[in-house]
Amino acid sequence: MDDEEAVKLYRQAAEQGLASAQILLGRCYDKGTGVAADHETVARCYRQAAEQGLAAAQHVLGECYAGGVGGLVQNGEEAARFYRLAADQGLALAQLDLGRCYAQGKGCVEN
Repeated sequence: MDDEEAVKLYRQAAEQGLASAQILLGRCYDKGTGVAADHETVARCYRQAAEQGLAAAQHVLGECYAGGVGGLVQNGEEAARFYRLAADQGLALAQLDLGRCYAQGKGCVEN
């Protein structure tokens, strides 16, 4: 299967509300794999998956807010909020990034 066919299938599954397909589709748009890169679509896909509670999507959306990427304006508070959602589900990378937010006072009170 080629990348374009994969994107087509991810899109079909994402439109049906499958969170894992939404994050995979977002990654394709982020990297320009099988489709033209589109940062607004990246953020939309990640947000859709994050709103369904997918910890990996919450974490990557936090990264987008932290770096001001994916068509999002840099926002430390939103980054910390999404890191916390993922960290509360046990995602180690989100716990690490949330810890950095606290250590550096970015998006939350330094502690």
